[in-house]
Amino acid sequence: MAKDDRRERQRSLLHFSYMNIDSQIKAIEQKIAGLISPDPGSFLVEVKISPGNNIKVFVDADQGVSIDKLTRYNRGLYKQIEESTLFPNGDFSLEVSSPGLDEPIKIHRQYVKNIGRNVEMILKDGNRIEGKLISANEEGISLEEEKGIKKNKELVQHTIPYAQIKTTKIQIKF
Repeated sequence: MAKDDRRERQRSLLHFSYMNIDSQIKAIEQKIAGLISPDPGSFLVEVKISPGNNIKVFVDADQGVSIDKLTRYNRGLYKQIEESTLFPNGDFSLEVSSPGLDEPIKIHRQYVKNIGRNVEMILKDGNRIEGKLISANEEGISLEEEKGIKKNKELVQHTIPYAQIKTTKIQIKF
């Protein structure tokens, strides 16, 4: 087999595995959506599959998600995945949890849930803004940033479209 043929075969296999992961993620998203649909306050944030078929499913809720609900979702989803042909021979591990503070905010509903909290935002142009999340709509968010110190302190409001946001993380201030 020629060197170019081997390289092309490797690319094809790599492309196939990504396509397979994408289809697995979509199937898992559909399964978890069915499990959480009876709880209208709950919503899916993200599904990740890492090497070794380690599946992480992040579910949140408008008023916070309980451990009991996460356990119920985990058991139900595990059973559905096991009964499907997504992972031959049951070769997978599953973790269903709420996104922790170390996970960035991913979707609009999370922004709405966290209005009033302090966040750190990194924009796609590399700028960093810290401030209080004051609103979120379908186009973007509004953030109130404190500039200056003591008597010279002023509040600056920023309106930022989602398309300009690289990451947003909740900040805990004591």
